[in-house]
Amino acid sequence: MERPRIVVVGGGFAGLECARRLEQLLGPNEAEISLVTPFGYSLYLPLLPQVASGVLTPQSVAVSLRRVLRRTTVVPGGAIGIDPRAKVCIVRRTTDEITDIAYDYLVLAPGSITRSFDIPGLEENARGMKTLAEAAYLRDHVIAQLDLAANSTDRAEQAARLQFVVVGGGYAGTETAACLQRLTTGALKRYPRLDPSLIKWHLVDIADKLMPELGDELGRKAMTMLRRRGVEVSLGVSVAKAAPESVTLTDGRELPCRTLVWTAGVAASPLMGTLGTETVKGRLVVTPSMEVPGLDGVFALGDAAAVPDLARGDGQICAPTAQHSQRQGKAVAGNVVAALRGQEKRPYVHKDLGLVVDLGGTDAVSRPLGIDLAGLPAQAVARGYHLMALRTNVAKVRVMTNWLLNATAGDDFVRIGFLARRPARLRDFEYTDAYLTPDRIREHTAALAARA
Repeated sequence: MERPRIVVVGGGFAGLECARRLEQLLGPNEAEISLVTPFGYSLYLPLLPQVASGVLTPQSVAVSLRRVLRRTTVVPGGAIGIDPRAKVCIVRRTTDEITDIAYDYLVLAPGSITRSFDIPGLEENARGMKTLAEAAYLRDHVIAQLDLAANSTDRAEQAARLQFVVVGGGYAGTETAACLQRLTTGALKRYPRLDPSLIKWHLVDIADKLMPELGDELGRKAMTMLRRRGVEVSLGVSVAKAAPESVTLTDGRELPCRTLVWTAGVAASPLMGTLGTETVKGRLVVTPSMEVPGLDGVFALGDAAAVPDLARGDGQICAPTAQHSQRQGKAVAGNVVAALRGQEKRPYVHKDLGLVVDLGGTDAVSRPLGIDLAGLPAQAVARGYHLMALRTNVAKVRVMTNWLLNATAGDDFVRIGFLARRPARLRDFEYTDAYLTPDRIREHTAALAARA
């Protein structure tokens, strides 16, 4: 008999953990497992700001899928449409070829994309921090501003190149601003011609609190740490207009600026909108066992799914965190196996273990198991958590080695010339225009059936 086909879409925390667990639970001849992902690695997203700042190398946060998975077929591409009736996943390979993968069980874990708004100039002039390529590009860009400012005699140009704006007061934005501020401050000893007073970092957010998930006390401590280091934090403010050489804020301020980093939240993958089922703020509505209602054999999890948070109750859904995604991946794998074997599926329940925020150096805030920590103890917890969460021993050793090397030898502030000849737009790295509409999906599968 032909083996059942299990297709996992997405190689992030949820997708990788699901495929890994499926390999452990299923015998070699029980099912055929495929993982659809554009890259051959799973990105450890929480450490991305440290890649942008040069503390870690890109390879250290890119966990090789082929090192972790033994029996799973890795399909290099992205899912651009799903036809649940035909049970077909439409994939655009990295070569732009379109291919179709039939499935018996489908696990949707495509993650999220950077959320943007209709702000004049934003798409053309902002940089994101969602992918490994964006982190590498942003590092190159920031160092390029230091190089160009040091080689300029125009005071106004220097001021614009050395003023940086980060939008988003969540974890990603706060850690990005903190880590890159350390990069530019540390670079001063290598750039003696630069005026330190011209280097300015701004962190802005439309909310009235910094990282509200951490609570008022830790949010205030994080803000104090940033301001002590010279980062200006503006709350209740966002971007009104972005130009190549300036950023206008909603409070009327116009900042001369050549670097706008946009980290103002994420949105579920547009793939979720192609299935025609109910969504909550773009996230696919699922049952507690993470099945998609009305779609046979389809499960969804991670950032792209509105998974009920049974531990908190009151109809709340799980936060889009790595902690939930990894555990949901294991739970979904168990439920797929249960469905395959005709067994009872289990609801997902997990009580959040806490949050960690690494602001670089000895600055950090953490809340492990509900205990508020700040400074060096929080930093120890944050780094310990990251090492524990990394999926391979090789990745753990790489990260520890990078931390030690950076602490003892510092940074050489070297650019690799990534996209040096033209500025990258916000959407250049995420391919958000590649998805098919429901009508085009039906046309595609109808043509496929006619050819068969």
